[in-house]
Amino acid sequence: MSKNISISLNMPLLSLGMLSVLVAQFFSALADNAVLIAAIAIVKNQGLPNLVPLLQESFVVPFILLAPFVGQLADAFPKGSVMLVSNLLKLAGALAMMSGVNPVTAYGLIGIGAAMYSPAKYGILSQMFGPDALVRANGMMEGSTIVAILLGVILGGWLADHSMMWAFSGIMAAYTIAAFANLFIPRLPAENPGASFQPWLIIKKFMVSATLLLKNPDTRFSLLGTSVFWGSGTTLRLMLFAWVPVALLVTDNQTPANLMGAVSIGIVFGAVAAGLWVSLFNVNRALLGGLLLGPVILALAFVHVITYAIILMIAIGICGGFFIVPLNALLQERGHETIGAGHALAVQNFVENIAMLLFVGCYSMASAAGVSVKVNMIGFGLVLLVFVTALAVNRLKARATSNEN
Repeated sequence: MSKNISISLNMPLLSLGMLSVLVAQFFSALADNAVLIAAIAIVKNQGLPNLVPLLQESFVVPFILLAPFVGQLADAFPKGSVMLVSNLLKLAGALAMMSGVNPVTAYGLIGIGAAMYSPAKYGILSQMFGPDALVRANGMMEGSTIVAILLGVILGGWLADHSMMWAFSGIMAAYTIAAFANLFIPRLPAENPGASFQPWLIIKKFMVSATLLLKNPDTRFSLLGTSVFWGSGTTLRLMLFAWVPVALLVTDNQTPANLMGAVSIGIVFGAVAAGLWVSLFNVNRALLGGLLLGPVILALAFVHVITYAIILMIAIGICGGFFIVPLNALLQERGHETIGAGHALAVQNFVENIAMLLFVGCYSMASAAGVSVKVNMIGFGLVLLVFVTALAVNRLKARATSNEN
C-alpha cells in the first residue's frame, strides 16, 4: 500500500540544497543544448540537413512514450537520486554519439535521460518550498536553465565549427559535474513510496491523472500555455538553422546558436520580471507575455539585419520567460496538492512534447513541400497568436464566470 507524502519544507531559497539543484540543472541543461548543436553539425557535415527535425523528434518521442512511467518514478523514489541516474543516462548518450553511433539514436538516449530528469527536477521544488516561495524558486531554476542554454548553444556552436572532439569533451564534463552536484541535493522522502510499477496500472493511473489535470481550470490553463510555448520554441530553434542562411546570408553553426542564446538572455529577464510581478494569486498577468510572442515572431520574418534579429530574439525570450515561469509554478503547486508533483509534471511533459512533435512535424512537412522559410515563419507567428489569444479569452471568460458565482 503506497502512502502519498505531500509536505513542503519551506527551505531558504539560498540553502545548500537549492544551490545543489541549481548547479546540477545548470550543467545538465548546458550539456543538453551543446550536444544538440553538435548533433546538428554532425548531420550537416554528413550532407543530411533533412535529419535536423528528426533529431529533435528523437529527443521528444521518449517524453511521450515514457510519460506514464517517469512521473511514477519521480514520486516513488527520492527525486535527487532520480536526477543522478538521469544525468548518467545523458552522459552515456553523449559518449555513444562521440563514438560514432547514429546521432539520431544517441540523441534519443539523451532524450530518455531528459524524460526521467524533468519531473524530478521541478517536482523537488514543490517539496523544498511552500507556495509563497515557489514562483521565486522557479524563477531561479529557469534563470539557471536559461543561462546554461545561452552558454550551451554559444559554446556548442563555436566548438562544433572548430573541434568536435573538444565539443564532446566539454559536453561529457558538464554531465559529470551535474551528476556530482546531484549527490548534495537533500535526500527528501519520496512522495509516493512503494508505488506499483505494473505497466497497465501505471498507464491507467497516468490517464486518470491527465484527466484530473485537464478538468481543473488552473492546471488546464498551465498545460495548454506551456505546451504552446515549448512547441513554438522548439520549432523556432530548428527554423533558425534554415532562416539564417536565407535572411542573413550566414552559413555557419555559430550564428543561429548565438540567436538561440539571445532568446535565452531574454528569458532570464522575463523570468526575473515574472518573479517580481506575478504570483499564483495573479497568474493571469502572465498572459501578456504569451500574447506578444506571435507578433514578435511575425516581425522577425521580415528582418534581414543581424542586429535587429538579435533585438527581436531577446524580446521573444522576455515574453516567453514572463509567460512560462508562472505557469510552471501554478502546475507544480496544484499538482503537489492533488496527484503529486512528479505525476503532474509527467503529464505536462506528455502534453508539451505532443505539441512539440506536432509543431515540428508541421514545419517539416511544410519545408518538404517547398514552402519558403519566410512563409513558414509568418504562418508560425499567426498560429501562435491565434492560439494564445483563444487561451486568454477562455481563461478570462472562466474567471468572469467564477466571479459571478
